[in-house]
Order: sequence, then C-alpha cells, then structure tokens
Amino acid sequence: MRTPGAVLLLLWSGLLVVAAESGGLQHEDAASTQQTCKPDIYSVLTEMSTLIAEQRVELRHTKTQLEAMETRMRASEKTAEDQKALIKELQEKEEKRKISFSASLVGSGDVTTGPFNTATTLVFKHVFTNTGSAYNPNTGIFTAPVRGVYHFTTHVFGDGHQSRPTGASLNKNGEHVDIAYSAVNSHHVAVSNGASLLLEVGDVVYVKLWPNAWVRDTASHHTTFSGHLLFTM
Repeated sequence: MRTPGAVLLLLWSGLLVVAAESGGLQHEDAASTQQTCKPDIYSVLTEMSTLIAEQRVELRHTKTQLEAMETRMRASEKTAEDQKALIKELQEKEEKRKISFSASLVGSGDVTTGPFNTATTLVFKHVFTNTGSAYNPNTGIFTAPVRGVYHFTTHVFGDGHQSRPTGASLNKNGEHVDIAYSAVNSHHVAVSNGASLLLEVGDVVYVKLWPNAWVRDTASHHTTFSGHLLFTM
C-alpha cells in the first residue's frame, strides 16, 4: 500500500509532464504564426513598392503634361499679344486712311475776293469737315499725310461782268492742274472742276484765284474747296 506522500509525488510529476507538453505546443503555435505573418508582410511591402513606383511614373507624366500646357499657354499669350499689336497697327493705318475735308471761303456775310493782278491763294476759312486734319484753314493748303490717290473739287461763284471773269485754279506743288472759269456779261456765274491726283507724303494742293478774276461767297457757301483720299498706294 502506497503512502500519501508517494501519491502526491506521482501527481506532481504528472502535472510537470502535462505543463511541459502544453508549453511545447504553445511554442510551436507561436513559431507557426510568425512564419505565417512573415510572407504576408513581404507581400504588402512588395505591393507598396510597386504602387510607389507607379505613382512616381504618373507624377512624371503629370509634370510633363503641365509643362506642355504651360508652354502652350505662353504661346497663346504671345499670339494674343501679337494679335493685339496687329489690330492696333491696322487701326492706326485705318485712321490714317480717313482723310476728307470740305470748306467754303466765308462762314457768314457776303464777300467778294479779287480781282488781283497775279494768281493768289484762296483761303477757305469756314470748315465743314476736316477728318485727318490734313487741310489748314489758316493757309488754304492741303498736305497729303499718306501716299495715295486723292480727289479734289473746286466750286466758284461770282457776278457776271464785261471784263471781269470768275475763275480759280487747282494747283499741286506749284503746278497748275485745272481751272474752274467762266466769263459772262451779266447775272451770276457758278462753275466747278475737279481732278484725282496721286500724291506723295508731304505734297500740297491748294486753289488760286485766277489773275484779274474774282469770286464771291455768302452765308449760303457758294464757293468751296473739297478733297478726300480715295485709296492708299
């Protein structure tokens, strides 16, 4: 018959064996779990590396696209500036083409000019229009601002007289171009003439009272000098 001490010793030995076996199993489970986790971490890291590389490629592509867009925008801005400059230049040229004037000898009253022994420049002081300011109402002279073909007309009015004609001539740079002239014994006289002239920049055109002739103007503006640019050359 076994003693109680022997029984207790056997029980203690059995517990140690069970504990040892249980500890061994837990250690094996932990090792197995670690071995299972390691491949998962490696897979995640690999996927992250691949994703980062793809993101870098996309960023480089996006940067290239942004640079291309910036280049196109700068080109568009330059094109817009060039177009504005061209439009401004065309507008300035168009403004230079707007040349027209018309004026009569007097603005009011009833005035007879002449006769004089020599041809005298007539100053048409009453201006109806002077677009481009090429006509000078203080001198009666038109100065061409641009090269082109201009058309001029002269209308003169006067009283009939046995020895005193009514007449005035159109002149360019000191040279005679044409004349509006009439000589009648009585009543009123109204004559006109005109010409188209090719003018260089700075050429001058004006009207001269014919020697020993006279002209008359009133508030009704019978005697006039007009001109305008037809087209540039």
